Amino acid sequence: MLISKFALSRNLHLAAKRFLSVDPWSSVPMAPPDPIIGLTEMFKKDSFEKKVNVGVGAYRDDSGKPYILPCVREAEQILQNQLVDHEYSTIAGDSDFVDLALRFAYGNDSAPLLENRIGGVQALSGTGGLRVFGELLKKFGHEHIYVPNPTWGNHIPIMTNAGLEVRKYAYYNSETSELDFEQMIADISKMPEGSCILLHACAHNPTGMDPTMEQWKQLSDLIMERKLLPFFDCAYQGFASGDAPTDAAALRLFVEDGHKLALVQSFSKNFGLYGQRVGALSIVGEDPEEAARVVSQLKLVIRPMYSNPPRHGSRLVATILSDPKLTQDFIDQCKGMADRIHGMRTALRTKLEDAGSTHNWDHITKQIGMFAYSGMTKDQVMAMREKHHIYCTADGRISMAGVTSGNVDYIANAMHDVTK
Repeated sequence: MLISKFALSRNLHLAAKRFLSVDPWSSVPMAPPDPIIGLTEMFKKDSFEKKVNVGVGAYRDDSGKPYILPCVREAEQILQNQLVDHEYSTIAGDSDFVDLALRFAYGNDSAPLLENRIGGVQALSGTGGLRVFGELLKKFGHEHIYVPNPTWGNHIPIMTNAGLEVRKYAYYNSETSELDFEQMIADISKMPEGSCILLHACAHNPTGMDPTMEQWKQLSDLIMERKLLPFFDCAYQGFASGDAPTDAAALRLFVEDGHKLALVQSFSKNFGLYGQRVGALSIVGEDPEEAARVVSQLKLVIRPMYSNPPRHGSRLVATILSDPKLTQDFIDQCKGMADRIHGMRTALRTKLEDAGSTHNWDHITKQIGMFAYSGMTKDQVMAMREKHHIYCTADGRISMAGVTSGNVDYIANAMHDVTK
């Protein structure tokens, strides 16, 4: 039987209406909570009076409150008085900030910097710089990247989402709570020529265990011999030891040894600018022309990704690093943060020993930077959370920034309780 044009049109209209009425989001599943942000959400919902959050990597003062560096407050006032505009930045960001960031990391006397062989762009802190560089690697033929095992948890999804296979090399021996340097050397020796290897410039996250300068030299020689591309992630310069040049020593050694390398910098921890997303991404080239070519490609990645970076945070850093007095204030205030962290490491270890723990907690004071890789198992971490309302990541990483003179006894007794 023939169907009239009217009936056919009506049926198509009804079918289209049914299709459009279907919930377009019905098949979208709930994503698992972020292991760190989700931890904070759980902490906020906990009503226990003595609860402690030692999971998030953000500095707190000894009263457990967020800390704004006085030099940052002063820089904010300077910018306020200048009545700066809110125009777009360039794709590569604030050139004054980038220049100062490169000098901060590589050193004022860096040969490739003086020869204009280092090219850089402003980045959305470390995370954004990592993603941009991952995209660049993929665009120019890299299929994989090597990261230490363990590494910062976000390294893996960042590089995976950039289209790279993430491979791991040995870094830490959890049984001895020491750097697994021998196996690290063995793993690097097997990496295919031309591979990119990610290195933590200082204060390795999550372990807090860094190579000695002698070991860094061995790594530099081996990476040069294997013709690998070193990519430094520098998130804690000045915050780790309290001395910015010391924390940049590994990077500067590699540069002096002649490596063509890449560097991503974050100014979240050392300047306390967590919410401003201030960072830089740079490369050391053979000559100025090569550096300029790479920067041009970085800009091609950035433009369709986020167009250009925000301006306020970079202006704050540039204001501080361009002023000798504010720079000295920053050095002193950053050292103050590092010293408090160091003091809490000593206090936590001492309190654990005083509580009667028979475990060896030497690694807490051997490690450096914001985190202590405690060695606690996932079950022990969960027990500490459920029994004592102390929140740290499942791998036992403790943010020492959350340890204060007011809660260190409580934390030590809880750790002793779940590990005895």
